[in-house]
Amino acid sequence: MSSTARLDKRASASPTPATREHRTNRKQGFADRTAGYVFLLPWLAGIAIFTIGPLVYSLYLSFTNYDLLQSPKWVGFANYHQMFTADPRFMHSVRVTLIYVVVVTPVKLALALGVAMLLNRKRRGIGVYRSLFYLPSLLGTSVAVALVWRSLFSQGGAVSDGLASLGLPKTDFINDPSWALPAIILLACWQFGAPMVIFLAGLKQIPSELYDAVDVDGANKWERFRHITLPMLSPVIFFNVLLETINSFQAFTPAFVISGGTGGPADSTLFYTLYLYQKGFTDFQFGYASAMAWVLLAAVAVLTALMFRVSRVWVFYGDGGNR
Repeated sequence: MSSTARLDKRASASPTPATREHRTNRKQGFADRTAGYVFLLPWLAGIAIFTIGPLVYSLYLSFTNYDLLQSPKWVGFANYHQMFTADPRFMHSVRVTLIYVVVVTPVKLALALGVAMLLNRKRRGIGVYRSLFYLPSLLGTSVAVALVWRSLFSQGGAVSDGLASLGLPKTDFINDPSWALPAIILLACWQFGAPMVIFLAGLKQIPSELYDAVDVDGANKWERFRHITLPMLSPVIFFNVLLETINSFQAFTPAFVISGGTGGPADSTLFYTLYLYQKGFTDFQFGYASAMAWVLLAAVAVLTALMFRVSRVWVFYGDGGNR
């Protein structure tokens, strides 16, 4: 082999600068990914141990008869069959929860949007008013707030005495089956601060030029609200509707505290989550309670999917289209 051929072979065998740089970048990328996964290990371990593990185990328990004292006994779909065919309190809890969701979600969001529009103005001290309206949501659905609410609406409470001072009959709202659920609904609607803040942020993103344009055309306040505010705010409305619907299905603390954990009077406040709690931690039917939890998860997932599907019709984004 000639010296020229040997030199050409060596040149072709040695990597070019571009090839060496590519290999270096690949090694660096692999090192970066490895370092990222190492830092994620505590989070991944937490998800596996405290979320995925209990989730899978609860699914298994939903097909068993389990009371904490004995090993789970496989019963197949017996829990689900009993739930829908032989448990009238289950169906009653579904009705109570649906009434709560259907009433609370629109009323709460209507109040939140109305107050947000009032607070979306440049006025002296407007920040103080925003804080005051947000304060009830900051307290959250705590036990203390529920206890105060129970005291206000019970026999001899401030609300009952106030009605008596107006010449109206005293009413024990907490122990009256006709008024116990409305009292809890009123508590939920009173805490509209969180969606109000979200609506307020959305209102501030609407360009003022749009309002100026419709003012030139002689639009009144209702037309401004209908043709500008609602369409431009529709993504925020959808987000709040979705969030409040899911939260309403999960309502537990007010019903538990106000009814003393019984769902009374006459099961008028027997929310789905409260009945689930009773089955699990009062009757020790953890298999049945797990089945109830999975039914709730499936129902909320289906409802969420339907809401996303329907949102394509009425939710409009900044580019003028739907998603």
